Amino acid sequence: MTDKPAIYQGFPYGAVYFRKTNPPAADWERDYAVAREDGFTSFRHWFMWAGIEVAPGEYEWDDYDRQLDLAAANGLTTVIAEHVTIAPEWLFTTYPHARYERSDGSKIDSQMQVSSSIGGTPGLCLDNDEAREAAGRFVSELVTRYRNHPGTGGYDVWNETNIDPDVCYCPATQARFRDWLRKRYGDDLSALRTRWGRYYSRWEDVQAPRSLGLYGQSIDWLLFRRDRAHELLRWRVELIKSLDPDHPVTAHGVAGSLGFGIEKGIDDWMAAAEVDSFGFTFVASRRSDRRWKQALAVELVRSASAGKPFWHAEMQAGPLWLQPQVVGRPLDDGRVSTPDDIRYWNLMSMAGGVNGIYHLRWRPLLDGPLFQAFGAYDLDGSRTDRSRQVSAIARWAAEPEQRELWAARPAPSGLSMLFVPESQAYGLVARHSRKPYEHAISGAWRAFYDLAVVPDFRKLDQLAGARVAYLPYPTLLPDEWARALTEWVHSGGTLISEATPAWFNDHAHVATRRPGAGLDLVFGATEFDVEFTPDILDDLQFRSAGHRPYGGEIKERLTPTTGEPTGWYDDGTVAVVDHEFGEGRTRLIGTMPGIGYRNHEDDGTRGFFEGLLDWAGIRPVVRPDDERLTARLHLGEHADFLWLINSSRDDVESTVRFSGERTFTKDLRVLWGSPDQVDISEADATRVRVNARDGLVIRIGR
Repeated sequence: MTDKPAIYQGFPYGAVYFRKTNPPAADWERDYAVAREDGFTSFRHWFMWAGIEVAPGEYEWDDYDRQLDLAAANGLTTVIAEHVTIAPEWLFTTYPHARYERSDGSKIDSQMQVSSSIGGTPGLCLDNDEAREAAGRFVSELVTRYRNHPGTGGYDVWNETNIDPDVCYCPATQARFRDWLRKRYGDDLSALRTRWGRYYSRWEDVQAPRSLGLYGQSIDWLLFRRDRAHELLRWRVELIKSLDPDHPVTAHGVAGSLGFGIEKGIDDWMAAAEVDSFGFTFVASRRSDRRWKQALAVELVRSASAGKPFWHAEMQAGPLWLQPQVVGRPLDDGRVSTPDDIRYWNLMSMAGGVNGIYHLRWRPLLDGPLFQAFGAYDLDGSRTDRSRQVSAIARWAAEPEQRELWAARPAPSGLSMLFVPESQAYGLVARHSRKPYEHAISGAWRAFYDLAVVPDFRKLDQLAGARVAYLPYPTLLPDEWARALTEWVHSGGTLISEATPAWFNDHAHVATRRPGAGLDLVFGATEFDVEFTPDILDDLQFRSAGHRPYGGEIKERLTPTTGEPTGWYDDGTVAVVDHEFGEGRTRLIGTMPGIGYRNHEDDGTRGFFEGLLDWAGIRPVVRPDDERLTARLHLGEHADFLWLINSSRDDVESTVRFSGERTFTKDLRVLWGSPDQVDISEADATRVRVNARDGLVIRIGR
């Protein structure tokens, strides 16, 4: 996009406000005035189909008309969040066949939406033509009504971009699945028969598997569900843009590709590709307040957005009480939201490079299980200590002095984590859990993050831009990945891989020579033997470069061919092999050190990961000597910007040092914090004091 729409200018700051049942209409005018006074630039509302089209073709727009009128009168933009996933009650009875069908054959009736206390969730299956056409009519009416309104800023589609793991198995979805398979394998059934081991005589006999196992049919079903979900995202976007080409369309997920991922049809890369900007929900109350978790969510979505604007679409600013994610956890692990917490969460996302922040609620819901949750303002809409902190951040973000700051972008680390959805699918179908893959990839990422290196994430089409890459949990690796990695390493790439790469191919077929798909030549090693015994490998260790790290999940003993052994198990068998291949080089590790670090966080495993960085020639761009500080450098056109964020509840004093040729100069200006918190001690180092749950933002001239 060449000219930024108004909603992308500066640093948009807002919150979700109206969800039909909340807040009370008597408070709207006052609330908008308070939001304007407190520095908010935008509100996002849930335009819920169930609460608008109350009968076929009968629309009740009055509440929403007033929201946009108030936005225009108060200088706020409105993000119109369409919710065809909250369908009218009459639609469930008009098209009962279009209700979602579970794997056991049961149908899903209208449920209450916990975030709005209104019926109609989860909507109807849009693979059914009648349901999709009805949803399309509603979206068309919505866009046509508000596209020329001065309060309209843009559209948000498919809230949190995920689907239920157990839907849909209705006849319409089965037909879509067969169409997808035809595109994948061709009209001739012979290829499908071979891949699935099911000897169909007619396409009409092909059915989706209703239970998952380590078979090609399960991998295909998971990939289809993901692909179809994003086709329906594209349908929404194209429909909106055909009616309103002037306003941007965004979407947001839950930063869930690495965790829920293939199980819930999540792929942040695919979603981001369909929209003008992409975002994410992250609340500490649901994911925990450990600093690396929020940083991981931000970096994942930044990577998937591939240079597009991205926003923290839903950030916590109030407590959460009775949800399963928080019950039993201490108050200071995101269960309550103090002003200090809110400041810290905002600064952490800003340090990761977000282009805007919205809170889940402007004020809390008054009914339903999420009562009092997330809002910065009180139940009656009055100001609180939390809202005053939110206002201070909003006002600071809007100051003209910060325009240069928001234009700068995070400096790359030089290290990439490779995300392979099919590898994730293997963990789900073989281990019946999303945890093995999630723990492997996030554990390795966190090990590097704790060493002040922030890896980005890449999928296959981004591989060419990587210099050094880490491949976690690659037991099932598609042939196209194996070919691409072979070429990339041969051309000069540096690849670090965990155990059993390409042990299975795309369709869960075991390679007879392992690593599979010709990767034995790339790694200069073959498999001597292997143990798939995750239940007894929590304490697995090996020796490498003077360290004694933990592994986990799998124990693969290696036989070097043209490679060099550089790590050993306690029984003397080879655990690590280094190799030069073409212009590049590889390191193959016979277990999963990402899982080892996740389970132990010990000095030996940490030292091993630090050794990987040294071996690969990766140095932190900037590094504090106190790990309670997160340091990120943003590169601007005329200056750089150093973000230092203190995750702890104590003040921290630390020396911060640059690597390479970058230096601190006397042309420093503190944008957040105070000048007396910074003391230059050397050209490449400075002494800083960062207050508890706070940060420093320093402009460094060139």
